[in-house]
Parts: sequence; structure tokens; C-alpha cells
Amino acid sequence: MSPHEPDFDSVLEAVRVIVPTLRENGLEAEDRRWIPDENIELLEKAGVFRIAVPRRFGGLDLSLPQQYAILSEIARGCASTGWVAVAWVSTAWLATLYPDVTQEEIFATGQVRISGAFTAGNSTLVATEGGYLLNGTWRFNTGCRGADWDLVAATVTLPDGTVDEAYALVPMSELSIADDWHVSATIGTGSSTTTARDVFVPAHRLVTVGEALTGTAEGRSNSGATGRDYGLLSMVISESVAIYLGAAKGAYETFVEGLRRPIAYTTWEDQREHPLTQHQVAVAENRIAAAEALFEGQLTLLQERADVGEPLTDTEKATVRGRAGHAIQLVNEAVDALNSVSSASSLARKGHFRRYRRDIEALSLHGLMNPNMSLEVHGRVLVGLDPGTPYL
Repeated sequence: MSPHEPDFDSVLEAVRVIVPTLRENGLEAEDRRWIPDENIELLEKAGVFRIAVPRRFGGLDLSLPQQYAILSEIARGCASTGWVAVAWVSTAWLATLYPDVTQEEIFATGQVRISGAFTAGNSTLVATEGGYLLNGTWRFNTGCRGADWDLVAATVTLPDGTVDEAYALVPMSELSIADDWHVSATIGTGSSTTTARDVFVPAHRLVTVGEALTGTAEGRSNSGATGRDYGLLSMVISESVAIYLGAAKGAYETFVEGLRRPIAYTTWEDQREHPLTQHQVAVAENRIAAAEALFEGQLTLLQERADVGEPLTDTEKATVRGRAGHAIQLVNEAVDALNSVSSASSLARKGHFRRYRRDIEALSLHGLMNPNMSLEVHGRVLVGLDPGTPYL
């Protein structure tokens, strides 16, 4: 590595430097329903869009714990920016599960922003000469407004007549983007609906869901690559947890920074002196710390297994989901504790704490990350049942 080439430490430090700017840009992100161009430029300059790209294409190829740390720091500045970043980074890692010819195409510049829509709905891929014709619509397509590529799910009729589900990689320029992201939280993610109408997808830009889950696509020389095969959903879930933790830290910081004020209709001139405030701040800090420590064990497990080329068992994958669910539940409880002693002034849209709270609460409704759903999966294996879902 060149002395001037970025590495984990330099990317992490560059992101830490821009946290205040990301935070201050939060209101603008909500006003335009998409993160400011400045945020994207700062992340690109920091090297964030290279962290999941293989080294043979000029990327940094950072480990999962390292990527997690960087993404969490982004979310400490802005949860919406963090959620967009995790979409682009985790889907870039997913692109490493495609054949070499596809990877050469996707990673041509050494950095890339790829959005993803992983539910097929009524979307279809029909075989044609040299590939497939893609038609469909995908909602909640986070980051589509600033992505180079989109990875979309669709039902595919294969040349032999069998029907399966697959992920297709499509240049974003070949899709239309609806102006339909009108929501009350995570407003800056720009998670609009994308649509394809008779878009041609070359055969090499398609893998079945089964191939993606097992990393068994043909023509992929990095199959079984030591240190980076984490399992698709365990990887995506783990990186997503970073956003909840980072946003919770941002909420905590901004709340504590605003405590030098009197409590209305009381004789308390400095809220820091109030015992209930002290109690709730301690509760919040400890819940955030507990969530972080809880999930660090899963990151360590995933990386250790990847380093020796050994996949997780289904029970261990269910545990990853359970630990993620409980960590997310803990940070929600932490921010709720702070909210219980916040003031009416925190309702102002320009206030950062309230934005973090809204975004964490909204992201906890995500189908794959919802604590109740994840804890159910984990609970099933704890009582001796099968996980009850293929989403592991």
C-alpha cells in the first residue's frame, strides 16, 4: 500500500472530521427529501465508497468490523446519510458475489454507489437473446437518486423453463425514479420507487437468490475468498445495525449538549442539576453501551468465521438476527429515556435530537431489522424449532 493510499484509520478519521457538517446538513436533507450533494462529496473524498470494493479493482476491501465502525460514525452525524451509505456499501459487497466479468464492469473506477431493492413483488425477468428483459417496480429504494447502479429482485423464467427469484444489476440511468418519497422520518434517504420497462439485462449481470445466499455464482474467481464471505443477510443486517448505534450516539450527544438551560415552570436553572435528568442520561448511556457490546460479539464471530472460510450455521445466523433485534430495541429505549426528560423546544425541526429519534424509530420498522421479527426468529431456535424463515 502506498504511504498516501487511504486505509481504515484514515477513512475513519476523515469521517469523524465531517460528522458536524453531516449533522448541520440534516434539516436541508429533510427539506429536499434527499441528502445534500455536499454529504455525498464528503463521503466520496473520505474514501467511503471504496471500503467494500476488492483490492484488485483499486478498492480498500476493509473487514466487516472496520466497515461497521465507519458506517456507525457516518450515522452519528446523520442517520439518513448513514442509511444511504449502508445501502451503497453493503450492496457493493453484494456485487462481489457476481461473476468476474460483472465485477470488472461494476468496479471499473475503484469506487461505486449501488442501491438495492430486494423484494421481487410483481417484477419479472424473461429470457431473451443474450440475457433477460426486466420489467417491474421497486419501492423503498434507498439511495437511488445518487446511485450508479441498482440491484433489483425479480421473478425469473430461466431458459430451461424453471422459475426462480434473482437479483439483477442495472445502470440507474436505465430506470425511472418516481417523486414519491413523502414520509415523516428518514426523510433524507430519498427512498423513492424505481421502475424498469423492458430493460435488457445481460446474462452475466444476474444471479439467482440462491447463488447470492450461498456465494456460488459461476465464473466468480473470488468464490470462498478467505476473510470476506460473511453470508449475504448476516452481512447486510450487521452493517445496518451500525446505523442505529451511530444515530443513538448522535442523539445522546446532542441531548447532553443542550442541557445547560432552565426547566420551564420550575426553580431549576440548569437541567443538568435535576436528579431525574441525571438518571435518564445514565440509563440512555448504559443502554447504548450495552447494545454496542452485545453486537460486537457478532461482528467478531462473523469475521473469525470468514477468516477461516467457515460459514455460520442457521442457528448462528438466527442469533445474529436476535442480537441485532435486541441491540436496536436497546437504542430505542435509550433515546426514549432521553426524550422523556426533553423540553418542548426539542420539537423544533432544526433541532438535531428530535431528528435522530424520528429516524431511529422509523428505521426500526424496516422488515428485516424490526426487533420483534428478529427476536421471534432467534426465539424459535432457542426453544428447539427451525428459524421459520429463509431470511438468515
